[in-house]
Amino acid sequence: MSDIILETRDLTKHYGGVHALEGANFTLRRGEHVAIMGDNGAGKSTFVRQITGVEQRTRGEIIFDGKPVHFAGPLEARNAGIETVFQTLALADQLDVPDNLFLGREITKYNWLGPFRMLDYKAMRQRTMDALVKTGVKIPNIRGSIERMSGGQRQCVAIARTATFHSKLTIMDEPTAALGVQETAQVENIVRTLKEAGEPLILISHNMRQVMDLVDRIVVFRRGRICANLRKEETNGEDVVAYITGAKTQPEYEEAA
Repeated sequence: MSDIILETRDLTKHYGGVHALEGANFTLRRGEHVAIMGDNGAGKSTFVRQITGVEQRTRGEIIFDGKPVHFAGPLEARNAGIETVFQTLALADQLDVPDNLFLGREITKYNWLGPFRMLDYKAMRQRTMDALVKTGVKIPNIRGSIERMSGGQRQCVAIARTATFHSKLTIMDEPTAALGVQETAQVENIVRTLKEAGEPLILISHNMRQVMDLVDRIVVFRRGRICANLRKEETNGEDVVAYITGAKTQPEYEEAA
């Protein structure tokens, strides 16, 4: 078995004449945590949307878990083992916490009735409580609808959902951008838990302190292209900023300057 869980080759996305992503060659190894950094509009979220099937790529290849893939949508990506926390959270506001955690993979009972079965709410509530304890997320009332929760609570629910199900790859797109200090610490503990479990992770973040604390490697995007691939222990915050702003470019990525 290859130790590479995800690879992209020449991954490209054009919106008419706008080249949002161009020729992205990227690899992620099993158990590795990689941060994707770059200025607004650098191509970070576009890159993730191609991997997860939210959008269809203009050209290029995606190899996931050793096989070429072409996901028609996020559900196919999730079924293949990619759990994603998007900036938009993708939560169902009218549903409660258990319904959101198990949306699309509900636990049922009386399965011997053929097409007629019932949702096992008791089991889903218990597993939800177990998941919240495991991730350190505090929700006073899991039966309340998501729309009544604070932005921080909603973000933590989305992240707890991702961490609840053992995945082959977890992607987090700016998971702490709208969170306070305590909630940010909870999210970072979840990331560390995934690392201890050997689950690979892609983290999109503008938070330099967070990136330097949590990941093994930093990939920098600029103007839709990868412009640097840095080992965390061989770089620092000033160096990363220089690549983000274009003051520096690794020779192999000079087209992105």
